Amino acid sequence: MLRGWYDKMIEWRERHISEKHLVLLLSFFVGCFSAMAAVLLKSFIHGIQWFVENHLIAGTHTWWYLITPVIGITLAALFVRYIVRDDISHGITKILYAISQRKSIIKAHNMWSSVVGSGLTIGFGGSVGAEAPIVLTGAAIGSNLAKAFRLDQKTMMLMIGCGAAGAIGGIFKAPIAGLVFTLEVLMMDLTMTSVAPLLISSVTATAISYILTGVEPMFPLQNIEDFAVVRIPWYLLLGGVCGLASLYFTRGMNKLEQWMKHNVRSIGLKILAGGLTLSVLIFLFPPLYGEGYDVIRQLINGDSLSAMENSPLTNSRWLAADNQWLVIGYFVAVILLKIVASVATNGGGGVGGIFAPSLFMGSLVGFVTAHILNLAGITVPEANFALVGMAGLMSGVMHAPLTGIFLIAELTGGYHLFMPLMIVSVISYLTIMLFEPHSLYAMRLAQKGELLTHNKDRNVLTLLKMDNVLETDLQVVYPEMTLGELVKVISESKRNLFPVTDHDGRLRGILSLDEVRNIMFQPRLYDRFTVSQLMTSPPAVLQFDLPMEKVMETFEDTGAWNLPVVDEERKYLGFVSKSKIFNSYRHVLVHFSEE
Repeated sequence: MLRGWYDKMIEWRERHISEKHLVLLLSFFVGCFSAMAAVLLKSFIHGIQWFVENHLIAGTHTWWYLITPVIGITLAALFVRYIVRDDISHGITKILYAISQRKSIIKAHNMWSSVVGSGLTIGFGGSVGAEAPIVLTGAAIGSNLAKAFRLDQKTMMLMIGCGAAGAIGGIFKAPIAGLVFTLEVLMMDLTMTSVAPLLISSVTATAISYILTGVEPMFPLQNIEDFAVVRIPWYLLLGGVCGLASLYFTRGMNKLEQWMKHNVRSIGLKILAGGLTLSVLIFLFPPLYGEGYDVIRQLINGDSLSAMENSPLTNSRWLAADNQWLVIGYFVAVILLKIVASVATNGGGGVGGIFAPSLFMGSLVGFVTAHILNLAGITVPEANFALVGMAGLMSGVMHAPLTGIFLIAELTGGYHLFMPLMIVSVISYLTIMLFEPHSLYAMRLAQKGELLTHNKDRNVLTLLKMDNVLETDLQVVYPEMTLGELVKVISESKRNLFPVTDHDGRLRGILSLDEVRNIMFQPRLYDRFTVSQLMTSPPAVLQFDLPMEKVMETFEDTGAWNLPVVDEERKYLGFVSKSKIFNSYRHVLVHFSEE
């Protein structure tokens, strides 16, 4: 009965509400639900943190830092393993994968599982951010809402973007950043069809967040100086430093994740290794606790020494004015160890993203750079540098300069600092682009050839798979076959190319009709020649899992029109022709370009 009611509702919608109007309506609800999920997640995190800080850490100083992170990681890991039973880490990478594969389907449990997992992780001190999990939550809301109304994959992709924009707008109170994020990080095309729904979701989510949590920005400014033209060279320097720090963040985190993935396999060992590593780091360096937003507030409001309190490594001698180089050393250590703490959190079984770590590191990089300049006799405002450093590191890590600029402006209300924000963000982005073509989010998919970009020609090749172009109707011949036996095969075949394999199916070579045309009509030679004498090596051999972009590069390099395809054991699977790829390319391009 419920199924019948649902079908009738869909039929009524199709008769009375056009798809265009439905998309606008759904974008509004996606924004509403994303904002409520964001507020719920932040409340969940703050509730756990309030309990930990007021009932556990209070009165016993930092010793609970050795315990609470392990509790959070353990609870999150058990929740994911025994309740969710699915991998919910790397949320934005999962969104990019859903978009890249044109499925645009995100599992329904992602509408709530990331909220619970990241809440437990961060609330108990996990050194990661809540933003990537809430972006995955918003995207899942958009995808499943579109699926419920039986919309096509292209519209589902737009709803994913609306959910992501709503999540950013809701958790940061940053509507412009929400829109720009979907364009730069999720790499969605900006068209007249997409801009209105994205704006509706982002603005709606921000408005609801204002209503529920107030209109004050996340990082209100108290000690910020106005932009001065004479400081442009030092902002240029900061941009370069942020770019290099972004490179360290990206490569360091990627290598640490890969090392932990391949060397720490059991769930118990992961929890133990990740939890203990994180606990020790937080005990020695309390700024690594949680998202680190309190430390950011202290830095941009000129209260940097408060960020060093509660650490067993610091005392009054360290904090003395004549020991500022030791203060710098402390914060540099925090910068270097932040990626270790984040990887230990996620690798140990926790759930979280890199939004907050990149903002945290950016503020520290900006502060340390300004502090060194001031000690060298060059007067610059440390609070300003801490603020724009956040934009610089976010721009570099995410390869998203516009997101960095608008997000920091909206997070702080520092719209009068657009000039330094733009300088640092652009220089940081250009610096890391010299070394890394993809962001940390996109790196995993780019290595597999599964990433969509703003290059439509490359996107079409990404959407093509070997299954779509593989030809398996070629007649296989064997090396020991005589010319006479080969002629019989040729007479029954409709193709002019023949793969040569052994009896285990492994490719040995190829034989073209052109190679035997001059002798195939001479019966006296039928027993004199064998296929092994007539076959040739192919110009190249393609692996089945090779991305189509690499396949086309191979065709261009060899000048061939047909190439054999094999598996990992070199067993013959079929042939790929350049003409077949071109035909499939045109078909996909027509579908891909439809608005």
